[in-house]
Amino acid sequence: MLLVFLCTLIGAIAQVVLKIGANQLVSANPLRMLMNPWVFSGYALYAMSTGLLILALRKGQLSLLYPVISLTYVWVAILSLIIFREAMNAPKVIGLAIVVAGVGILGRDARA
Repeated sequence: MLLVFLCTLIGAIAQVVLKIGANQLVSANPLRMLMNPWVFSGYALYAMSTGLLILALRKGQLSLLYPVISLTYVWVAILSLIIFREAMNAPKVIGLAIVVAGVGILGRDARA
């Protein structure tokens, strides 16, 4: 479970890094995109996250571990608020709370 939780955090950081890279792009040339260090780093973080997920899935149940991946949405929202100063309104907070509650409910099922 800890590995999957770590995957969510790394995946969210990858999204932020990709956004920073996307903001710097001057063309839609795929090769130039990959040559951007932020974009390249974002994809590298995704690869790391995927590798950790594979390790976690070796021992855990897919139906219990995979929903934890939805916590990536929560991390992205928090990081976007901090780094990009994106707005956080009531519907977003409620939606994120529902995601966290859903993961918590599934986590309780894992302990039963």
